[in-house]
Amino acid sequence: MKKLINNVETVLNEQLFGLVQAHPDLTLNSEPLYLARNDAPVAKKVALISGGGSGHEPMHGGFVGKGMLDGACPGEIFTSPTPDQMYECGLAVNSGEGVLLLIKNYTGDVLNFETAVELLHGENVKVASVLVDDDVAVKDSLYTAGRRGVANTVLMEKLLGAAAEQGADLDTLVKLGHKLNNHGHSIGVALGACTVPAAGKPSFELADNEMEFGVGIHGEPGIKRCAFTHLNDTVDQMFHTLIENGNYQRTIRIWDREIGDWKEEVQQKSALQKGDRVIAMVNNLGSVPLSELYGVFGRLKQCCDEFGLTIERNLVGSYCTSLDMQGVSITLLKVDDSDLALFDAPAKTPAFTQG
Repeated sequence: MKKLINNVETVLNEQLFGLVQAHPDLTLNSEPLYLARNDAPVAKKVALISGGGSGHEPMHGGFVGKGMLDGACPGEIFTSPTPDQMYECGLAVNSGEGVLLLIKNYTGDVLNFETAVELLHGENVKVASVLVDDDVAVKDSLYTAGRRGVANTVLMEKLLGAAAEQGADLDTLVKLGHKLNNHGHSIGVALGACTVPAAGKPSFELADNEMEFGVGIHGEPGIKRCAFTHLNDTVDQMFHTLIENGNYQRTIRIWDREIGDWKEEVQQKSALQKGDRVIAMVNNLGSVPLSELYGVFGRLKQCCDEFGLTIERNLVGSYCTSLDMQGVSITLLKVDDSDLALFDAPAKTPAFTQG
């Protein structure tokens, strides 16, 4: 293993130190560990926080700033942050209008973020959460019960962050969050595994003519290990999987602020249909050259045109990675005019700036 680190034990602290040195609009709290906007809490604004294991940069710390997240809680590499991180971060960024926690559907994240919701409620903070489960590949994995939360998290951070910046209240943001999650679909493939510093070797091995189809962002197995042929065949398989596996019901837990407890609710994922408008994200999982990502987007655009989807906006680059994995994911988020206005709203963060 050759990596630009000093030693395994100090990886996270060194990288976060470098992040805030490069971006002084961020504040790094060391005990417990979290990142926040320098201007937090922002008056008359609901605060949006997220987090999870490190190794997926720029998600989430790279999206802290005006128009996106107010705070982010990083765990060790591929390890969930602890409840006290989310709790203290929530207290720090709360302006009195409430705190929304955006949770990727991984077992450790869900348990710890839900505990933080309960702790914040105990401090009389208006608090709510939205679960992200956009991965269509597998129903259950090594890390989660149900669909995994992956790159649609970034699009949700952008749109929810814009709505919060514009003054939307907590209940409105929760409703929007569920809508965006139910309209978002992602699929990933790997041509080569990532190497976790603590392990010192690739998390799995593939032959030169193999790919892991439906891989997770921690290197979890996907739908199948299959032959790798070429670009068009790979993108076509990914697109058809997104279309064919987007319609299903599942039961999720929602925090009911009035009763101060969790309740279960059945929600419906909506499959993409001919005539839908989408934001398309081609996301580098680690070490794929940008030139190849544009090749993926070119073929994806052809698939969408042939099927009858209109790509209204696109992102091509590194947004939700898996260390140095040689792989790519595609996310399609069904949108309307109001969603597009939120996407186009100004944002200023280390990894995403516009307007």
